[in-house]
Amino acid sequence: MTHHGSADPAPGDAADRAVVARLAGEFAALSERLAAASADLTVLDRVLEHVGATAPAGDPPVRRAASPMPPQPSAAPPPWPAPPMPWSPPPAGRAPQGPAGAHTAWQGSVPPGAVGPQPMAWRPAPSPSAIAGGPRPTAGPYGPPHRAPMPPHPPKTSFRDRLRDGRFVGKALAVVGVGVTLVGVVLLLVLAAQAGILRPEVRVSGGLVLAAALLAAGIRLHGRAGGRIGAIALSATGMATAYLDVVAATRIYDWLPGWGGLLASAAVAAAGLTLARRWDSEHLGLLVLVPLIVLAPVLTAGINLPAVTFLLVLAAASLPAQLGRDWIFLHIARIVAATAPLAIVLVADASGDTWTVAAACATAALLAVVSAVVLMPETRRRVTLALATVAGTLPLLASALVVDRYVAAGMDVVLAILLLGVVLIAQRLGETTVTGMTEPVRQIFIVLAATSVLLATVAACDGQVLTVVVAALATVLAVAGRHQLFARLVAVGFAMIGGLAFLAQTPLDHLIVAVDTSAGDAATTAIAALLIGASAVVIAWTWSRAEDTDVEIRRLLWVAAGLVCGYALTAFTVTVGVATGGTGGGFLAGHMAATICGITAAAGLLWASRRRTAERPLLVGAGLTVAAAAVAKLFLFDLATLDGMFRVVAFIVVGLILLGVGSGYARTLMTDDRVTGA
Repeated sequence: MTHHGSADPAPGDAADRAVVARLAGEFAALSERLAAASADLTVLDRVLEHVGATAPAGDPPVRRAASPMPPQPSAAPPPWPAPPMPWSPPPAGRAPQGPAGAHTAWQGSVPPGAVGPQPMAWRPAPSPSAIAGGPRPTAGPYGPPHRAPMPPHPPKTSFRDRLRDGRFVGKALAVVGVGVTLVGVVLLLVLAAQAGILRPEVRVSGGLVLAAALLAAGIRLHGRAGGRIGAIALSATGMATAYLDVVAATRIYDWLPGWGGLLASAAVAAAGLTLARRWDSEHLGLLVLVPLIVLAPVLTAGINLPAVTFLLVLAAASLPAQLGRDWIFLHIARIVAATAPLAIVLVADASGDTWTVAAACATAALLAVVSAVVLMPETRRRVTLALATVAGTLPLLASALVVDRYVAAGMDVVLAILLLGVVLIAQRLGETTVTGMTEPVRQIFIVLAATSVLLATVAACDGQVLTVVVAALATVLAVAGRHQLFARLVAVGFAMIGGLAFLAQTPLDHLIVAVDTSAGDAATTAIAALLIGASAVVIAWTWSRAEDTDVEIRRLLWVAAGLVCGYALTAFTVTVGVATGGTGGGFLAGHMAATICGITAAAGLLWASRRRTAERPLLVGAGLTVAAAAVAKLFLFDLATLDGMFRVVAFIVVGLILLGVGSGYARTLMTDDRVTGA
């Protein structure tokens, strides 16, 4: 009997359909994995091509395959195999199973030692929150990242290798060609005139035509491949030919006055420097500027103020050619142009116009400082640039040889203020890339400013006034720069100069034998003695407070400060005594006061050691040393020199002070022992 309608599927059909569905899922997963493997192979091929194009020829293929690829933008295909797309595990019983041995076969296809693609691990499907905002998984490179070795230092090229280099041979031939051509131009302009060959107009016109032709040939050659060396040589030869033409028209044929020749030469130099900046060639700039520095005195009939003025203008006008360029040698040439003729004028004292010389010195120094500030961020040779700045200020520092000393002192002070302002602004900005003022550069400028102040003091002050100012500067600098080693060293230098000046004005024999002085000299000597002693104490204190000062150096500094203070104290009391009481009783009273003040200072040091336990050994040693010096002076000098009541008072006062200090110090030690024992 036949039944119409739908019948329930047999159990076998349901099992077959389940198998088919499972196989379909496995084939779909396998298809996805094969597609990912194909993409990985494509990326790997790109990696090998990229590394093969950039790696050295001797690298093994395994090393190139392991080299990491640089990061790519997100829009481009990833340089490394993308991570497998996360997928949710299928229902139980339908987990895909890869073909057995597939991974082993893949690894077997990789050469030994190479790092192949890593097997794709199962990852659970991410949560919706992770998909929305969480970080996406990223794939790492094949194997550990490889760091390229540092390139070896290039070996020094020998002379034979240079001969094989075409550029060296080309430069040598170009230099020889420039020299030979210029000799020919000189023969055309000078020897032809002496022999009567050609008219002067023809000679000068021929030189101009030759200069223009050389310059045009250089410009044309520069646009061709490998023509840079020849273009620079031809252009420099053309500029030099034009200079020689100007010299001939000015000095040989007298067609142009001196200022006309200077203007014509300046026009040639402007064209040459413009071309040098356009071609970015410092060599061409030097070949344009240096010959003009040599020819300027020829055009002005010697090194005089017109030549100095022209070269100053040239040095200032050539500064824009250096902007944005690291042309340190051109800067040195500019400094030489501004300072060398001016220094010769100062030494020879060939000009009677002191105000013009002073203005020229100030202009040269200002130009040197401004050039340093402008060019410092662009150069890598900052110390060399700072030293060139020092050279540019030398005429101003030596201007007291010709200029009025007060004018010279004023210019020195202005220079010091300018330099210190530059240093302070650089420290305030703090960015070395903005100002270029590194620590060595700032130190050079500080030394230059200190030297300028010292020379201003020497120029404006005489006698003990110089000592007073220098000692005051040393004291102020020691206090202001106590946190910087360099400033403390400069303060020591100033103090030594002041001490030597004081010793020259107040030698030891003035303290042994009474010398009558005027009231003004006595006052300045007394003030200088006080400042010398104060500077010694302040310098020793600042060095002792510094953490980088060794203990032995601290002791030596305090010993030196004690010696200086002893000499300064004796000079002060003797000078005041002679000024108030004359060379008789005043001199004796001064020495008596010096001895009493010395033993009082020793008592003060020993008394201070009672309260400062950390520095007690140093204070006790200093106090005992000063006391020994005072007692030695009492018996060796005062006993033989003082007479009458001066001798009696000195011995009684010193003895009483020693008794009081001894008993008080002993009682202090006993009290400390009791406290320690308790």
